[in-house]
Amino acid sequence: MLLKLLPVAVAAFLLGSIPTGYLLVRFFCHRDIRSMGSGNIGATNVLRAGGKGLGAATFLLDVLKGCAAVWLGLALAGVVAPTLPPRDAEAVGALFAVLGHMFTPWLHFHGGKGVATGFGVFLVAAPWAALAAIALFGIILTLTRYVSLGSILAAASFPVFAWYLVKGERPLFFLAVQVTVALLIIVKHHQNIRRLLGGTESRFGAKKPA
Repeated sequence: MLLKLLPVAVAAFLLGSIPTGYLLVRFFCHRDIRSMGSGNIGATNVLRAGGKGLGAATFLLDVLKGCAAVWLGLALAGVVAPTLPPRDAEAVGALFAVLGHMFTPWLHFHGGKGVATGFGVFLVAAPWAALAAIALFGIILTLTRYVSLGSILAAASFPVFAWYLVKGERPLFFLAVQVTVALLIIVKHHQNIRRLLGGTESRFGAKKPA
C-alpha cells in the first residue's frame, strides 16, 4: 500500500514545493525575498518586503496549492489505491504538500513555515476546523498584532477544532497527520517563539521584520 501511495506523496510534495512568494518577488521586484526582511518566503515577509498586493497573492496561491494537493491526492489515490479510505488519501496529500512547502527542493530545501499551505490543505480535508483556526488567528492578530503568535496558536488549536468539528470517518492516520502538521508549523516558528519570550518579536505593521 505504501508503494502505491508514492505517486500521491510525490505529486503533493511537488505542488507544495512551488515557492510562490519567492517567484512573485523575483518576477515583480527583481529581488530575492530571502535577502529581504526576515528572509522567509511566506506571505507575511512578502507583504512587508514587496507590498500588500504581493503579500495577498502569496497567501492566496499558497492556500490554493494546498487545496490542489489534497484534491490531487484524492484523485490519484482513487486510481492507484482505490481501497484506501478517502480521509487517509487526503491526509497523505496534506502532509506532503506542507512538507514540500517547508522544504522546497527548488530553494535548497529551505521553504516557508507552512501556515497558508496548511490552511489550504485542511480547508479541503477539514473545512470547519480550518475556518475556526483561521478565525482564531484573526482574533489573536487583532488583539496583539503578532502574526507569529496568531499562527502558532491557530496551528495548536487546529487538531482540537478538528476533533470536535470533523464528522464521519476519522482514521487514526488522518488524526495523526493533523497533529503532525500542527507540530511542524509550531517548530518552524521556533525563532519567533524565542523572540516572543524575549519580548523582541515585531508586531504586524512595524518596519522591523519578524
